[in-house]
This record gives sequence, C-alpha cells and structure tokens, in this order.
Amino acid sequence: MSVVAAPDLLLLERHLSSPEFRVGQVEGRWRHVATNWPHVTIAVSAAMRPNAPAEYGFRFLCSGYPQVGVTCQPWDLETNSALAFSRWPTGRAIVPSVFRVEWKGGMCLYIPCDRLSIEGHVNWSQEHRSRLWDPTRGIVGYLEQLYELLNQSDYTGVRCS
Repeated sequence: MSVVAAPDLLLLERHLSSPEFRVGQVEGRWRHVATNWPHVTIAVSAAMRPNAPAEYGFRFLCSGYPQVGVTCQPWDLETNSALAFSRWPTGRAIVPSVFRVEWKGGMCLYIPCDRLSIEGHVNWSQEHRSRLWDPTRGIVGYLEQLYELLNQSDYTGVRCS
C-alpha cells in the first residue's frame, strides 16, 4: 500500500525545491535542515558578530501551507528544541522588536508574515503590506525577512553572549 503525502506537504516541498529557495541556499543565505511534517527546520545565516553564531535555526509550523501562513520560532539545531531565550538574536531597535521573548511565550516572532502574530493586528495589512504572508512566494518570503534582519547593522548578536 502506498502512502499519499498531504497536499500542503507537497506544496511546501515544491517551494523548497524552487529556484528562488535554491538560489538562497547557493548564496549561503539559508539551508534546509530537516522536514518532520508538519514542521520544517531551516538555518538562516547571520552577519559576523563577536560571540554570535554564523546562523540561527528556525522551526516552522507549515500545516495548511501555503494558503495558511507559517509560524516559526528560533530553534536549537544541536538539541532539536526551542532555542533558549538567552541565545535569541538581538540588536539596537529593529531586531529586538521582532525577536521578543515575551511575545506569545516565545512561540513565534513578532513579524507581519507570521500566522500567529498577524492575529489581532488588522492595521498591519495596511502598514506592512510588503511584509505580509504571500502564498505565491511561500516560505521564501519569510526567510528573506529573517535573513534581512540578521544581516543588517541593527543586529548585534545574541541576547546574552
């Protein structure tokens, strides 16, 4: 008997093999670590900072993909568990406004493309149109925003080094 993969998993796999995703991998912006449906773990490269990692892991919940946006949390790639808050990325203003450990208990990032964070933020659909979840771009749009955050001058490294 053959096992039929869920449609949302098939669509995620299509995006993970798309030229747009693969270019990001080749350029060293991110890498696919594992898929354990309905989760996918991806590492995103970060700018070189003293006592900071070269990349951060993120675990995305992808059920309903891509019509339903994903949600993600920082992930410890070594222990395959939620990243300790002390090891979350930080910065001067922008980065800590997204990587808010107190927001929803650290289960997601405070960013308009996140399915949990968009709830209750009706103003974001007007104020942050370019940062909203786009099912046609899928997870790549989210990854681009993470890469941008971790590679701008505002990013200073980990919360507690």
